[in-house]
Amino acid sequence: MNWTIDQLEAFITAAHCGSFSSAARKLGKAQSRISTSIANLEVDLNLTLFDRSKRLPVLTQAGQQLLDEAQMVMNQCQRLQARASTAANEEEIELVIAADEAVLVGTLQAVFKKISTKFPLLKLTLMSGSRNDISALVESGKADIGLLFHVGELSKNLDFLAIGSFNNVLIVSHHHVLANIEAPTLAQLQEHRQLLICNHQGQSREQPITANHWNINSYYGITEMVIEGLGWALVPENIALSEWYKNDIKQLSSKHILSNIRVEIGLTKRKDRGQGIVLAWLINELESTIESKR
Repeated sequence: MNWTIDQLEAFITAAHCGSFSSAARKLGKAQSRISTSIANLEVDLNLTLFDRSKRLPVLTQAGQQLLDEAQMVMNQCQRLQARASTAANEEEIELVIAADEAVLVGTLQAVFKKISTKFPLLKLTLMSGSRNDISALVESGKADIGLLFHVGELSKNLDFLAIGSFNNVLIVSHHHVLANIEAPTLAQLQEHRQLLICNHQGQSREQPITANHWNINSYYGITEMVIEGLGWALVPENIALSEWYKNDIKQLSSKHILSNIRVEIGLTKRKDRGQGIVLAWLINELESTIESKR
């Protein structure tokens, strides 16, 4: 066995990116290095992994069969590195957390108070954003850990630990037409504008229920617009029940909405990121805190 981890990384990345040039850009390497790594891997395995007869390389049948195996080997290597880092680490002096702003409301204040007492010398940086923003920050190493709602697939470089869930609730302003309907049907909802959460690039994070919708990258912004009567929305229950908004909005039954209601929340970190004393404590504390609020 002469193949290397670098060769597997080049193979996996090229397969997911669809070209050697895209894989080179993602890995920050020259295209010639990617091509050579994959060619050497094919020699070592005595298999052709890509059909290069077309404009873009396409996985052969053998390549498709080996891709999942290669990914599992890479995952194990990343976890080995994480365990080694954990064994080498003691107490971190700095921690960067990226969290969905909707999770922050009424959830983390108690945790931050405890961490300030337990680790008084820790330098803490907290960033907020959408799900995609958070996973990108963690994957790039700019954040040590992410706290987010789990919608769709995350990068294969990230681990996800489910620690609880929240309900999305249907809200309107007291003077909206829908406020007089206790349990609006999908047809009734589709007659009015939906205010939908999106990431910082304006891309929707959830499937809209109606073609008439606006994208807003903040649940706070969405709720403020709902109060002004600009539309209806599904927002996390902790925002709808917060002291800021509960008197200005009306909750309606969402029994006719079959999706987007129960949302899993969890922690994400790189597979190769170890856990020092502070991070291990924080993960356990967040899990117990969110579980207690269910």
